[in-house]
Amino acid sequence: MNSFIEELKWRGLFADMMPGTDEQLNKETTTAYIGFDPTADSLHIGSLIQIKILAHFQQHGHKPIALVGGATGMIGDPSGKSSERNLLDEETLLHYVDCLKNQLSRFLDFSGSEPNKAELVNNYDWMKNISFLDFAKNVGKNITVNYMMAKDSVKKRFSGEAGADGMSFTEFTYQLIQGYDFLHLYQNNNVKLQMGGSDQWGNITTGTELIRRKAQGEAFALTVPLITKADGSKFGKSESGENYWLDKKKTSPYKFYQFWLNATDDDAERFIKFYTFLGKEEIENLIEEHKTAPNERKLQKKLAEEVTVWVHGREEYEKALKASEILFGRSTAEDMVSLDEATFLELFDGVPQKEIAKSDALGINIIDLLSEKSGFLKSKSEASREIKGNAISVNKQKVNDTFIANESDLIDGKFLLLQKGKKNYFIVKVI
Repeated sequence: MNSFIEELKWRGLFADMMPGTDEQLNKETTTAYIGFDPTADSLHIGSLIQIKILAHFQQHGHKPIALVGGATGMIGDPSGKSSERNLLDEETLLHYVDCLKNQLSRFLDFSGSEPNKAELVNNYDWMKNISFLDFAKNVGKNITVNYMMAKDSVKKRFSGEAGADGMSFTEFTYQLIQGYDFLHLYQNNNVKLQMGGSDQWGNITTGTELIRRKAQGEAFALTVPLITKADGSKFGKSESGENYWLDKKKTSPYKFYQFWLNATDDDAERFIKFYTFLGKEEIENLIEEHKTAPNERKLQKKLAEEVTVWVHGREEYEKALKASEILFGRSTAEDMVSLDEATFLELFDGVPQKEIAKSDALGINIIDLLSEKSGFLKSKSEASREIKGNAISVNKQKVNDTFIANESDLIDGKFLLLQKGKKNYFIVKVI
């Protein structure tokens, strides 16, 4: 069996493939593509498996192409959906395309002169000049409506299954357009394989059928499973339904790190195979170590480290790790001060905050700061009493009644974190 397919199988990332795919990959360096529709200005963790499949493909000596769907993004893939996506205007869509191109270029090797260096393509480049009549005549006549109706993604929408509300002609054409992408790439980029999630099987095989009928050629399909949590629930969103994005402006590296760190034991054992590039032996050893001392959460920590470094880089991982240690009281004053504003405010989300002039926050006695200047404590007597009881911390460090905050104590140059006891926090923003 081909080494790339073997890799997918032991990692649990193999769903199905067309007959002959294995032989094609063994025969020659093969070019394959995966499509990413630009529905936002960032990909989210739901796209990480597809990115990783392309990266594994390249590591095994084959050539990956990442297709950004500037054309298909105008329509919306009906696969796995019960209603039609809101269509985007062209300006927004092209902005999203540019964002996704920049993002994808971080994960694949597009440099050098190797024959298997990665490529980025946009299907809008070849679709924009094709008229509807030309498409109907040259593409549409090669695939019957009966063939298209037999696809699961279409049948479910037409039958009203799972609350589906029918399908517009616009969406119905999606599989033809995606099939034409495969044909175009087969004829112009020597692409012989399309990969994707298992819900894409119908769209991909429409492309192989179009290549067979239109170009008298042979092309192949390979799919990976759709990822769920071990309990069967949806993967990749918070409890409130919020996406975890790959852009740190939309999801901070700290929050991203915490997502992986909080995986259950069962999920961590699966996810470390899915989402890291660690070898089989190392992963098996990690799993065994974890089972002997699950309370140490070695598996979750390694998973969170590997994925955060892959997506955001080592420096952002170190910041996320430092932030986690701050939250659990294992940090220095220097660690606290070095936090950036976004991470600090996310760590202490919901904590009361007050803006205070620099002259009223710095260079004054801590009792005055705690009471009349900030209003954190009701009175000077309460502040004095709490300090004597060793209950007051500034920036997670215990202080006495001689403490005076100065510029070097400010977190990201603008915040002080006041604390009474273990859980009573107050943020002073110095202006």
